[in-house]
Parts: sequence; structure tokens; C-alpha cells
Amino acid sequence: MKQERIGIIMHGVTGRMGMNQHLIRSVLAIRNQGGVVLSDGRRLVPDPIIVGRNADKIEALARAHGVERFTTDLDAALADPRDTIFFDAASTQMRPGLLRKAIDAGKHVYSEKPVSEGLDEAVALARHAREKGVKNGIVHDKLDLPGLIKLKRLRDLGFFGKILSVKGEFGYWVFTGDDLPPQRPSWNYRAEDGGGMISDMLCHWRYVLDNVIAPVKSVSCLGMTHIDSRLDERGERFKATADDAAYATFLLDGPDGEIVAHINSSWCTRVRRDDLVTFQIDGTHGSAVAGLHECWSQHRVNTPKPVWNPDEPQALDFYDNWEVVPDNRPFDNGFKVQWEAFLRHVAEDAPWSYSLAEGAKGVQLAEAGYRSSKERRWIDLEDLDL
Repeated sequence: MKQERIGIIMHGVTGRMGMNQHLIRSVLAIRNQGGVVLSDGRRLVPDPIIVGRNADKIEALARAHGVERFTTDLDAALADPRDTIFFDAASTQMRPGLLRKAIDAGKHVYSEKPVSEGLDEAVALARHAREKGVKNGIVHDKLDLPGLIKLKRLRDLGFFGKILSVKGEFGYWVFTGDDLPPQRPSWNYRAEDGGGMISDMLCHWRYVLDNVIAPVKSVSCLGMTHIDSRLDERGERFKATADDAAYATFLLDGPDGEIVAHINSSWCTRVRRDDLVTFQIDGTHGSAVAGLHECWSQHRVNTPKPVWNPDEPQALDFYDNWEVVPDNRPFDNGFKVQWEAFLRHVAEDAPWSYSLAEGAKGVQLAEAGYRSSKERRWIDLEDLDL
């Protein structure tokens, strides 16, 4: 089987997400399996070059994982015709400029989200990529989580009947540094550096709700900064200026009428649920709850009939009468699945849905969320001219 290399410029992959999910578990995993099989039988094998500002860091990362190419010279990397894709997982504030620069260099671009901090910039970037004729994509990783795949399967099969509501819980306790070291970078808690729960997560909830349940048409959101003082990576105290929790209600344009969805997102909560993120869909015929990997369903014929009696302990175990939705097929890493799809899209124009235009929709919801929080009112989402 003929092999064909594809050069990928990987920027910002010394951070946790970029290194683990994109470099190691996606691009290098694809390389190590012998590439991506194209429709004509060829194997497309990634050849990454790691780009970053810290020479020691990128060299250590490259040598640890058998990556031969690394550089601190982004301009030189973009000028190299051997590399056709530019990927970015650095900070949101830098991203629009980096993507525009790569697009102008004729590179196809793939990026973490959000694509920018503002909607106008996100829309302009999507248009620019289209005008320049480059393939483009934004990570929609949660759509390829086994739990959400199963949840969507139930929807597509009509399991829920008329969908009534959606409840989501996301987050965990991020240590402040006063007792244990924090497990997230400090910039996440500084608005001036691009941090904020609304900015971080509402772009996720846009594509999850749009694709797994129904399109979002309105939002009411409250952002909070519950903890206003944290310690940074050097152990120095700083003022937390970004929202560390978001409480959002959405109206979805369902096929049988409006669907109410509410999602709590918090870095200031302790987990007592099935997973770090869970979604529950309730419908007239059944309900289902999904985490990252598992999904449980309860049909109306399996629904118990509880009686409210505050004077006696509840006799029902509400975890009974739920059935596990089986895997039915193997699941790969969600980031890797999307990398493979994007590589096929670049190489042979295979189908691809997660463009920068879709990324702009996520920014639109985040921007509407901040506006809603500030003005204390519902915000309707307008159709974007993309």
C-alpha cells in the first residue's frame, strides 16, 4: 500500500491539551498506526513539526516522542512548502492572528476553540479562509465521545418521543493553590488574558446542543467569579478577574416545538454524579443520561411511580430501572477521529462539517452569554451571514 506524507505545523502543543490530545493521542497515534487510509487505498502519514517560543521545551517534547522536526521560527515553518496544514492550540487571544497568517501563507488550518474572543473577528476569519480557498476546521471533540454518540443515536431512533428538556452538569473543583497545586493554567482565571468559563465552554455547548439535540436559538446566562484570588504557576497570588462558573439556559428549535436546555458549568463544584460532564434528555417516551463514555436510558414502560412522602425515607433506588446503552461498536479517541476526518478532507475533499464558520457560531453563543449576564436578560441568536 503506497504511503504519502503530509506535513503538519503544530503550534501551541506544549500545553496539556495540545500535547496529550492533539500531538500524542492523535497525530502521533495516526503516524504510528501507519497513517490514514484514503479512498484509493493510499496511506496518508502525518509528519509533524513542533513550533513554539521555548526552544528547550519544544526540543524536549520532540525528542521524547520521536518527532524529528521542531523550531521556534514560525515564519520559516509557514514558508516551507513541504507542510500543508497549520494547527493551533495556543491561547485564544493569539489565535486569530496566527490563523490569518497561516491562511495567507496558503496553509489549510485546523484549530482548537474558541476561534477568537469576538464574533466579528470569528466571522471575518471564516470568510477569509473561504476566499483564500483553504480547507479549515475547528475542533468539535465532544461530538465523538462515546456517551454523546449513544445519546444522539437514541435521538435519531426516536427513543425520546417529543423531547421536552435537557439538563447538563459540567466541571469540578480546581484547586486555588492555597492547599494543593491547581490543575489548570492560571490564565484561565484572568479575563485580560482570555480566560472565562463562558468563553471556554459555551462554544462547546453550542455544537453539542446543535448537533446532538436541536439548534440553539436563545440564551439566558449568568457568569460568576466565585473565587476572586488564586495562586499562579510561580506560587504568586493574583486577582481572578474571569468568570469561573456559568449558569445558562437555552431555548432550542426542536422539531416538535421549543426545547428547554439548562447547563451548569463550574470550576468551583465538587463532583457527585456519574462523570465530569453529564447530559440528561427527557422526552415523552423516555429519558437518557450520558457521560463521557457511558449512557443510560429509561423508557416509559420502565419508569417507576414514586410517591412524595417527606415523613419517610425514600424506598425507591432511582438508579434502578435504567438500562445501559451498549457500545455496539468500538470507539476511538474523539480528537483522533476528527483529525483523521480532517486529513481525509484535506487530501481528497472528503466530507467535513466542522469549519471555521461553525466555530464562529460557538463564539456567537459565548458573546451572547456574556451580554446576557451583563444585561440580565434573554438574548436571541441571529443567523450569521457566512
